[in-house]
Amino acid sequence: MTESEADLLALLRKLDDPEWLEWPQHYDCGETSVHLGALVARLEDDFAAPCTAEQDTQDSSEYGRVVVPGDATVCGTRIAVCVSKFGSLALVCADNPGAFLGTEEAQAEGELDSADLAKANRALVELGYVVVAEELLESDYDGPSRLPSHVQRPTWWARFFGFF
Repeated sequence: MTESEADLLALLRKLDDPEWLEWPQHYDCGETSVHLGALVARLEDDFAAPCTAEQDTQDSSEYGRVVVPGDATVCGTRIAVCVSKFGSLALVCADNPGAFLGTEEAQAEGELDSADLAKANRALVELGYVVVAEELLESDYDGPSRLPSHVQRPTWWARFFGFF
């Protein structure tokens, strides 16, 4: 199921609690770890390659990241799948977050194949994640939380995947 940008913004605003910046009030690290493990296994199966994973990122609202190696993708560029500690939010990007202005630019530059993107998105959705486009996450943050002073340009990315 693809959610509209308006629905995704409404979800981001709903998850945005100024009292809980790094993780939500009822955050369960163990459950999030199990969920990420299932994602790693699924991506390894779907891309027929071992994937690396980082998890339990300290001082960040991003829980972890799974990387599909470039040699397992059509374009030869690795795919990073980032998972937030909030509401099973996730995003897919070519190379690393911020390497491109989003998946559309990465596709236009020949660095991300649409079938690979669809494969990663399908895995996320089928595992219960909510996929948010990097383009939307890079839009200006207008929520109630006070982001750390080191965040020079507040974005939804900084709120739900950034360091605190």
